[in-house]
Amino acid sequence: MILANNEDYGEELVADAHLLPAVALGQKASDALKKYAFSTPNPTAKITFGGTQLGVQPSPVVAAFSSRGPNELTPQILKPDLIAPGVNILAGWTGAVGPTGLDSDPRRVSFNIISGTSMSCPHVSGLAALIKGAHPDWSPAAIKSALMTTAYKTYKNGQTILDIATGRPATPFDYGAGHVDPVAALDPGLVYDASIDDYLSFFCALKYTPAQIKLAARRDFKCDPKKAYRVEDFNYPSFAVPLETASGFGGGSRAPVTVKYSRTVTNVGTAGTYKVSVSSQSPSVKIVVEPQILSFSQLYEKKSYTVTFTSASQPSGTTGFAHLEWSDGKHTVASPIAFSWI
Repeated sequence: MILANNEDYGEELVADAHLLPAVALGQKASDALKKYAFSTPNPTAKITFGGTQLGVQPSPVVAAFSSRGPNELTPQILKPDLIAPGVNILAGWTGAVGPTGLDSDPRRVSFNIISGTSMSCPHVSGLAALIKGAHPDWSPAAIKSALMTTAYKTYKNGQTILDIATGRPATPFDYGAGHVDPVAALDPGLVYDASIDDYLSFFCALKYTPAQIKLAARRDFKCDPKKAYRVEDFNYPSFAVPLETASGFGGGSRAPVTVKYSRTVTNVGTAGTYKVSVSSQSPSVKIVVEPQILSFSQLYEKKSYTVTFTSASQPSGTTGFAHLEWSDGKHTVASPIAFSWI
């Protein structure tokens, strides 16, 4: 069998097990093969093993099947969070089924090559356990923050990580904060921590009923009717900013729209002073961070800041991106920013 990629999968080659002798081709080779097959009266093909390829570049790339943003359920929360190894992973395999997982597959193997979230998830889970071992008093939110704010988005040559489906540079809607960096995550400098109460307030901001909150939190909790809950204040390590378009529901408006987000960072390193910098690919959005300097004198000290986004209307479906970084000269605490006009 020849498994030919279409434009949805681009040049991605996934080493799935098959019952037939098979070869997988990227879109470019597939197009050339189809052109040959349909232009020749008696096309022939031969499958040969070309040897193991090492040091394949560029690497990593965003998988074609990887889930993409924006977040349609909660547009103020950027998804995905980050990416991790999840394509063609060699790992132990159950003896209960064959490598294809089909009942008709009689083969039994000790190892298999699998791709998907089922492979990237254990990588990240292992990294979380590694960080927890080094910092046993850190919360799950702090660990997640460390993985996100230290993730990388470029190759060693400075080029942005590619999306294998398109062959073009990926965006935060593809890789979130970036690709996990285990060593850097052990010393992030600052973290965006969140408690159970923060998550309960998040539910309130989403207008969850007490019954819905109990289903998720497994405890009784009622939102305070006197308190103004905002999703924009949830202490997340990234920013997603949905903005109104002039042709939006209800007619929209061409007047500039201003949205303010608030965040709190916790010092998990040595004393130091952090300065903020913002780089943006969206000149139509004005970004103001206040304050622009945060000084920490002790471990676990907390400091808050706000980010105000002001933008005129853009056509519906327009997206844009920016990055916010706090640095003390040693640590770089990076957060992606994604804009979408809806």
